[in-house]
Amino acid sequence: MNKSNLYIILLAVLASVFTACGEINSDEKEQEATELAGVAEAEENMVHLSELKFNSLGMKLDTLSLRFLSESVEANGQLEVPPQHEASVTAVLGGNIGSIEVIEGDQVSKNQTIAFLSHPNLTKVQTEYVRLYQRMLYLDHEFKRQARLYDEKVGSGQTYQQTKAEYESVKAEVKGYEAQLNQLNLDVEQIQDGDIYSSVPVVSPIDGYIEKVQIQIGQYVDPQTIMFEIVDNEHVHADLMVFEKDVHKVKRGQSISFTVQSVPDQILTATIYSVGKQFEQNPRAVHVHGEIDQKENFLIPGMYINGTIHTSETKAFALPENAIVEDEGKTYLFTAEQQEENGNTEWSFTPVEIMTGIEEDGWVEVKLLEPLPDGARVAWNNAYYLISEMKKSQTSDDD
Repeated sequence: MNKSNLYIILLAVLASVFTACGEINSDEKEQEATELAGVAEAEENMVHLSELKFNSLGMKLDTLSLRFLSESVEANGQLEVPPQHEASVTAVLGGNIGSIEVIEGDQVSKNQTIAFLSHPNLTKVQTEYVRLYQRMLYLDHEFKRQARLYDEKVGSGQTYQQTKAEYESVKAEVKGYEAQLNQLNLDVEQIQDGDIYSSVPVVSPIDGYIEKVQIQIGQYVDPQTIMFEIVDNEHVHADLMVFEKDVHKVKRGQSISFTVQSVPDQILTATIYSVGKQFEQNPRAVHVHGEIDQKENFLIPGMYINGTIHTSETKAFALPENAIVEDEGKTYLFTAEQQEENGNTEWSFTPVEIMTGIEEDGWVEVKLLEPLPDGARVAWNNAYYLISEMKKSQTSDDD
């Protein structure tokens, strides 16, 4: 091989070497530029707070922890009392109102006198009872005497049978009057002794509170006239309407949290004891009944309530609502790091994109798109402030 050919080959090798070295340097520079761009972007998205600002905002930091959260069904309804704990009081016997012993809101006990009725027929019923009662006593004695004579073959069988028939007939009438007098809440034994009542006590059939008084002194009332309405608030319960699409989620034993419109700041709880088996047509919903765990004095049947039925429970990462923010269709939390800058403490906050799930009582389930570093601290509040500060910083950099 001559020198000229050798020179040509050497030049070709050197050219290829220099070209390769150039390509390597170019790749390294591109990678370095990409890393620097990423660092710059991360720095741009950070929010920096001084120790003074951190404290004035009342920032709360902690790790992202697991919490039990419940899926829920929202439902509205009202407070109700079962039919067996409500009563409408009517008169057994028509008469005039002699006195009223209670007012609306009074607490009454079962068999307590709440009014008095008077009517001429009342005296007639009692005197007729006394007459029949005395007649029954006479016939009882006569029947026993005729039975003894008949057994001794001395008396007539016909007389014995007639006496027995009359005695049984009068006895039945006496029992009928006694039932009527008991319904009038009169002491039968006292009437038997000749003490005649001039008025009839009207008594409460249940324990409870007087809800309505619908009579006046001197008013005449028929037996079917409703004089009082009584309700036992001790048995008030939550009656919620659950729409058809959610009925399959609801079952006995689940917990309910609810508020009444008149006291919206107080959250009450109940437990489902009955789920209706028939749909109301407008709206198409089912009644769900909940026993209230702690009944308050302000709970009155008919009050409207807003409730949440907790249908299932899961353990998940969760943060307070104030720790999560939405911006341009994405959802973020902020991680926090403490730094020392020229002897001063500074805090840096970095947004982390997440997805959310169950929401309950101010807590939101957090679904991480990528794991957080071990021990990473997270801001538990002021997420809206942090995102607004970040956007301000980005805007000023653009200018």
